[in-house]
Amino acid sequence: MAMTNESSIWVVDDDPAVRFVLSTALSDAGYAVASFAHIAAVEEALASGRAPRVLLTDVRMPGEDGLSFLARFKATHTDTPVIVVSAFTDVKSTASAFRNGAYDFISKPFDLDDAVQVVARAFGTIDQAPVIDTPPALEIPQLIGQAPSMQALFRTLGRAAQTPMSVLITGETGTGKELIARALHLESRRAAAPFIALNTAAIPTELLESELFGHEAGAFTGAQKRHLGRFEQANGGTLFLDEIGDMPAALQTRLLRVLAEGEFFRVGGRELIGVDVRIIAATHQPLERLVSEGRFRADLLHRLDVIRVVVPPLRARKEDLPDLANAFLAACAHKMGVRKKHFDRGALKLLRAYDWPGNVRELENLCWRVTALSAAEKIGAREVEAVMQGPREAADSAWESALSEWAADALASGASAPYTHAKARMDDILMREALKVTRGHRGDAAQRLGVGRNTLTRKLGSSRDKTSSD
Repeated sequence: MAMTNESSIWVVDDDPAVRFVLSTALSDAGYAVASFAHIAAVEEALASGRAPRVLLTDVRMPGEDGLSFLARFKATHTDTPVIVVSAFTDVKSTASAFRNGAYDFISKPFDLDDAVQVVARAFGTIDQAPVIDTPPALEIPQLIGQAPSMQALFRTLGRAAQTPMSVLITGETGTGKELIARALHLESRRAAAPFIALNTAAIPTELLESELFGHEAGAFTGAQKRHLGRFEQANGGTLFLDEIGDMPAALQTRLLRVLAEGEFFRVGGRELIGVDVRIIAATHQPLERLVSEGRFRADLLHRLDVIRVVVPPLRARKEDLPDLANAFLAACAHKMGVRKKHFDRGALKLLRAYDWPGNVRELENLCWRVTALSAAEKIGAREVEAVMQGPREAADSAWESALSEWAADALASGASAPYTHAKARMDDILMREALKVTRGHRGDAAQRLGVGRNTLTRKLGSSRDKTSSD
């Protein structure tokens, strides 16, 4: 096909199968397509005076890689959308692609219909403004994930890092929300400026205002000199507010003003302080529910929730577990100055079978224990079992967590007599399961439950009476 066609697309990939399926799908969609196996061939075509309307390029290829070519190509073809297509979807790769001017990032393996739609959207942005150069990124924390949910997360982070907007990170405890916040900062234009973190749930309420906004000498008992708060410490950079759902209502109002106006007074001060700070907030709580309960300001949520990043729990991406576990194990061995260790197949099978209520943090802690307590280089199932949280403890943790969530919902919704209802349901479940285990023998069931036989009989009778009356 003629590469000078008004709607021509160039596909650059060293894999002939990828070139074929992309070229075929795009041709079927009505585009003129040319394909190249390496960057050198693209350079020859450009030198001859030809140019694409849209360029799709792989990252890792023999010779020059796609990202370094992307930067040079955009320097001379600022208006040409470039779509990066790669199997290597991590935060650093996606952020580097967007920083160098990529229009979009497609992860391999990809859906052909989705790829065609991305190209169609790219043709609507031919006249976009050139991308502004940014400082080189610093080394980012390690984020590992090939699961679809993590690849989608990395694409979101790559885009969000290039904007100045507030970000709200949500996810269960232990999923690595601060790690993600640091990656956002280090891939942003603010990378050379401070990253300041504050856990709002860990600071006493009476001290939190001073920690955030600072105070003047004499502002309160013990304030002997001026103290700069986290906002001033983070000026020009990023302020990470962890557990934002626990922030007291009065401070929510002050935080809202800073987000809206970019200025505040220190505690006890009269000088208006202006700051340029990007806010990244994180929580494990459902903020929308807190808003409905009157415990969190709706307008503050709207200010924080410009871009939302949802971090999946570890149990939802167990395909990443082997890479994560061995990476943690290697890091722990390096920090402790011992020989590198790795998990064998049996150990990994055991790790996959566990639900990880503490998420990635719990996995990391297990790796620390294994490294410290096992002398072997190959870690097997026996070594993992020796340091792993016992099944009974895990079950206790799971049901207590479920009960806590149910109680919070029942109390918030104004349910009638939740204590009586919960106690009756617990009695019923315990008795039913005890009778199953003892095959209906009431004496044995009562003994296992730690109650008298008469108590068990009475409770069973009241349970049947309630059921029949219902």
